[in-house]
Amino acid sequence: MPSQSMTGFGRGEAHNDNYTLVVEIKAVNHRFKDIRFKMGSVFNAKEIELRKQMEKKFSRGSFDIYVNYKKNQNATEKFEIDYKKVNLFINELKNEIEDGDIQFHVNPTEFLRSDFYREDETKEDQLQSLLESAFHDACHELEKSRCEEGKGLLEKLEEHKAQYEKAYSQILPLKNEYQPKLKEKLLKKFEAEANDLKIEESRFLQEVIYYLEKLDIDEEINRIQIHLNKLNSLIHSNESEVGRQIDFIIQELNRETNTIGSKSGANDISELVVQMKVQIEKIREQALNLQ
Repeated sequence: MPSQSMTGFGRGEAHNDNYTLVVEIKAVNHRFKDIRFKMGSVFNAKEIELRKQMEKKFSRGSFDIYVNYKKNQNATEKFEIDYKKVNLFINELKNEIEDGDIQFHVNPTEFLRSDFYREDETKEDQLQSLLESAFHDACHELEKSRCEEGKGLLEKLEEHKAQYEKAYSQILPLKNEYQPKLKEKLLKKFEAEANDLKIEESRFLQEVIYYLEKLDIDEEINRIQIHLNKLNSLIHSNESEVGRQIDFIIQELNRETNTIGSKSGANDISELVVQMKVQIEKIREQALNLQ
């Protein structure tokens, strides 16, 4: 399955002769997984089942699930009054006024209020059946939405990676130039100050070699190439869950890039390092929304 964004929207609708039910799912970024249902108590028995379906389908994100239904205008349900409630209401009212000089009249239209309707015994089963269908469609639409956005995120991420690699490739020929220049500068300084410093030349050269070794960036260059290869592999892997892996690689790239910047005193390399760090931040922005 293609990589998914954590942001998306899905909608599903189902209906029968009596009811129309709509499920809407909104998903945004989340470090882990957070699922919230907003629906009537008639659906409480289905929540655990639906939650399991969400957990199986999506690994990360914050999900708000809205379930709404309405009774169709042309519903085929029979209109039934709950006469037990009607009789109880009349008897209670009689008891309250029988000792008083109050005339008691019953207006039949009073019992057309929903308080006196007999509950449809099949309503819950009908709605739960509609919920299953609408929820399935909403999840499918959400998954499709997240996959489409995930594709776009990876395309932008790859563009920024290409810019990072462009700056990185310009460092490669420079890495063998700044050390000889620095060595030459140190030796000239030594020649100018040799009499005052009173240090043996051999000892000074040993210190120069040790200093230059500390400034060597070959190891960082090699590790960056390894990380770039892994990042490229993830982008084209077609895996559904790459967000955390890319985030880890970005941290490693940032660490190696910073080390190159701190080791090298060459202005050309420092400028390229700044460009590389800008692209790393842009890669991070895209990766934060990947599942």
